[in-house]
Amino acid sequence: MIKKLDKLIIRSFIGPFIVTFFITFFVLMMQTLWKYIDDFVGKDLDLFTIGQCLWYASASLLTLAMPIAILISSIMTFGNLGESFELVAIKSAGISLLRFMRPLIWVAVLLCGITFLFANYVIPYANLKFKTIYYDIAYKKPALDLKPGVFYKHIPGYAIKIGKKDVDGKTIHSVVIYEQQSQLQDNSIIAEQGIMQLSTDKKYLEFTLQNGHRYQERGSPIDTSSEFIRMGFKEYKKLFDISALQMMQTSDTVFKNDIKMQSIRLLDKTIDSLTKVNDSFTKKLNKDVSGQLHYLNVPDSIWKKAHLGSPKEKTFSAQIPDSIKNIVYDNAIQIAYSIKNNYQFSGSEFDSRDYEIRFGKIEWHRKFSLSLACLVLFFIGAPLGSIIRKGGLGMPLVVAILFFLIFHLLNMFGEKFVKDSLVSPFTGMWLSVLVLTPLGIFLTYKAMHDSALFNKEFYYRFFKNIRPFFKPVVNALSRKK
Repeated sequence: MIKKLDKLIIRSFIGPFIVTFFITFFVLMMQTLWKYIDDFVGKDLDLFTIGQCLWYASASLLTLAMPIAILISSIMTFGNLGESFELVAIKSAGISLLRFMRPLIWVAVLLCGITFLFANYVIPYANLKFKTIYYDIAYKKPALDLKPGVFYKHIPGYAIKIGKKDVDGKTIHSVVIYEQQSQLQDNSIIAEQGIMQLSTDKKYLEFTLQNGHRYQERGSPIDTSSEFIRMGFKEYKKLFDISALQMMQTSDTVFKNDIKMQSIRLLDKTIDSLTKVNDSFTKKLNKDVSGQLHYLNVPDSIWKKAHLGSPKEKTFSAQIPDSIKNIVYDNAIQIAYSIKNNYQFSGSEFDSRDYEIRFGKIEWHRKFSLSLACLVLFFIGAPLGSIIRKGGLGMPLVVAILFFLIFHLLNMFGEKFVKDSLVSPFTGMWLSVLVLTPLGIFLTYKAMHDSALFNKEFYYRFFKNIRPFFKPVVNALSRKK
């Protein structure tokens, strides 16, 4: 009977989990698409490139889709079982809630492991591929699209305007081309009409212009005099190099040292090396500063005499001859400014390296915290479902979204606090787990004892019982008025 019970609960969980996971994943995917849609529009990208970019971008969404899918599906599973009184029958048979939850606990642990492996091995590779493709897309210039009455300036060194374009897309009228050959002269071409077409290798744009003039100015940067040439033509061919409009093919090795592209093993090495660099940098700074403060290195008899001598010789300045006092003061001011500049420059470098260390620790803890969050949210969702006893996508979905928002906000605030050096990386990145774990324990305890935590009749009776205690206070306040 126990084995059949385990099969029952697993079978009841798998269906809602698959549905909610793909729905959540699709919603997050659409959010990602809207985030980068401005970089895709107007650049003549093929569907394969866009799909490839979104595919790699979606890899990091699994660590968010998995926890919320577990939360919603666990609430739905136990809510359906509670609504159909199957939970009541199981508890009446002497089976505790924890025993009934045991197979799904192992499933949640398995999903935690899958999430961690995905975050440690798949996501760094996907982030590397995504950043490489997105870098090429972001720096790709807009596609060749000549609109009537608008200057097209994305071909380096040229500005092109056409007055009209025929239906065939090739015949153009009232063509104006400004060509900047140097900083001193701007050449131009004006034609009544022409034919526009791409070369076979799509690296050049060919204009066959008719009935126009070419205006050219020649001169020297040294000599202010110049000559102006006006040339008429019946037919004139002009080639434009549009290789700059093509998408670049950046190598993956450019971004391989980024923190987000590293696994746990590589992050350990990176953090350790950055920490050693910071330590050696601090030692070097202290050594440089102490070298400028000579009284720290050499015993100074005048200094000792100023502190141990007679009362008339208590000040250090009294021991300096008047003839060199200004020189000593100037040297002291120069040393102080030098030390100040040294600390300011070194402080900015130290802060940048410290930020890299904290950012590396953020990614290191993120891989573990988001994986364990699957188990924590399960222990929130399963008791909530057994307490609410409502199935479907109504009340369970509302409650699940509420708790996931709390979880997500805690993650965001914790990461922000770490980046601002307000808390340690451990505290910030584990903040959501540390806050929600006691809540999961509390809800599990309440569910095991058949709590009426979400029963409106319970709260109605509770307020009805305490109303007589507040009645004298209300009467006293009304008499005062």
